[in-house]
Amino acid sequence: MPRKVLILSASAGAGHVRAAQALERAFEASGEVEEVRHVDTLEFTNPLFRRMYSKAYIDMVNTMPEVLGWLYDQLDTPWKNRPTKLAFEKLNTRPFAKLLRKYQPDVTVCTHFLPAEIIAWMRAKAKLVCRQATVVTDFDVHAMWLCQRCEHYFVAIDETRAHLQELGISPGHITVTGIPIDPVFSAPADKAAMRLKHGLRADLTTILVSAGGFGVGRVEELLDSLVNLRNEAQIIAVCGKNEELKTKVENQVARLASHPRVTFKVLGFTKEMHELMTAADLIVGKPGGLTTSEALAKGLIYVVVNPIPGQEERNSDHLLEEGAAIRCNNLPVLAYKVDKLLDDPARLAAMRANSLRLARPNAAMDIVSLVNKM
Repeated sequence: MPRKVLILSASAGAGHVRAAQALERAFEASGEVEEVRHVDTLEFTNPLFRRMYSKAYIDMVNTMPEVLGWLYDQLDTPWKNRPTKLAFEKLNTRPFAKLLRKYQPDVTVCTHFLPAEIIAWMRAKAKLVCRQATVVTDFDVHAMWLCQRCEHYFVAIDETRAHLQELGISPGHITVTGIPIDPVFSAPADKAAMRLKHGLRADLTTILVSAGGFGVGRVEELLDSLVNLRNEAQIIAVCGKNEELKTKVENQVARLASHPRVTFKVLGFTKEMHELMTAADLIVGKPGGLTTSEALAKGLIYVVVNPIPGQEERNSDHLLEEGAAIRCNNLPVLAYKVDKLLDDPARLAAMRANSLRLARPNAAMDIVSLVNKM
């Protein structure tokens, strides 16, 4: 059993960090390690590099997602430009390498590709002695996740395992576990009780609109469209850490209050997303890997709107293929598409069943169990 486990994320988007936090809780709950530590790798890089990875990413999601999608596609060439990429990352992550040498973990578990590459290089050069695992936090695997000396990959679905095998990764080094989410999402909870707790009506269709942890996306436009629903509904709008967005949405909701069929509840950052997902029937927004995995665990039907080109579009494809989502490409017809779904109870039930079939709520504990045996 490992004595010291180091979990490594990167705060470029909230999902990598949430996956790491779920694993941290699972390791602690296992009782089989002496010490577990979670580190945001970007905190041990130079400021310019950190800005490029975090703030620049969020800015691109908000202002030029098509450029982000172009970059995603351009960089998705397996095993290409590895020496150049590694040299650039080594130059900017010297404090991180120093941390690894000082801490000397027995096992490293990476929920982002940046630390995985550095660790693999240090192990190859005998600068670090530890076992290494990588947890892919989207349904597809991008070339940036590939690391020739990584000992084990944990992936979301069977197709991704097949993809890695075709790229030369040994089948024995890949396990399909799903994406790790907080254990609270697998705990039984009563829908009516959660609606009552959060000031919602127990008898109304409940729609969750989430802007993610960092509050990105066109939430105001989504609400402008959803207010035209024919079916009576209540909408929870979660704005994440974006206080400016929360204020805008609150002002918008005050203007929309005269609509009789739709009511709104606006929240900022919350640690009760598992309760809100329990209360909800549908989730509308961008299908990030972590949010999607949490929603599936709660049996939610995804209404995909404005996915980030690249990884979120691919996540969307998998949900649509499995019958767990619908997609709206034109916001003016969002209410029409949701109404059409709500008018068909049999379809709703089938899609909810598909969501629960795809869910892997115990992914974090499954990963920890396997890592502890490495």
